[in-house]
Amino acid sequence: MLKRFLLAATFLIAPLVSAQEAAPDELVRRTTNDVLNIIRQDKEIQSGNMRKVVELAEAKVLPNFDFLRMTQLALGRNWRDASDVQKQALTKEFRTLLVRTYSTSLAQYRNQVIDVKPAKFAPADTDVIVKTVVNQPGAPSIPIDYSMEKSAQGWKAYDIVVDGVSLVTNYRSSFADEIRKGGIDGLIKTIAGRNAKGGEAAPPDKKK
Repeated sequence: MLKRFLLAATFLIAPLVSAQEAAPDELVRRTTNDVLNIIRQDKEIQSGNMRKVVELAEAKVLPNFDFLRMTQLALGRNWRDASDVQKQALTKEFRTLLVRTYSTSLAQYRNQVIDVKPAKFAPADTDVIVKTVVNQPGAPSIPIDYSMEKSAQGWKAYDIVVDGVSLVTNYRSSFADEIRKGGIDGLIKTIAGRNAKGGEAAPPDKKK
């Protein structure tokens, strides 16, 4: 399930100007095509050059996600108990965690085809869901919904729901367990340790 989340994240890639001008569904549709073309043409990414993959993620993926809100949602009620310093550290480490992990997923891309559905929203709406379906050769299709909010910087994703399971909710349980064992600082230390090792910190897979 985590790999599905991270595969979804890799397709929300766009230039910053486009993010500020485009409607959320058009942004996802246009930039999905862009990233698929990049991957298909870049032999180094296809061969698993992680330096190039991480550079791509840092340059293109991160500007389109609201990591502060994602971290807040993943912490749930524990967020209000964290100090400002702890909140900054949590957001930084969670950001690094996701970058490292979905960079690995990006490197494993092959021949998926993404169908972006027209989003239903009014011009004044600032919070919408963009629905997509990932069609994979020889495998079942995967429904993926992007929860997106409009800010001064354009539309930003703050959650990804894959086959009915939310990314931030999936992390919330494992984060809560770490906090019960070692407090907020214990969670920060755990995530930082996994980031330092370059490994994935996967939440429990609640849906097989």
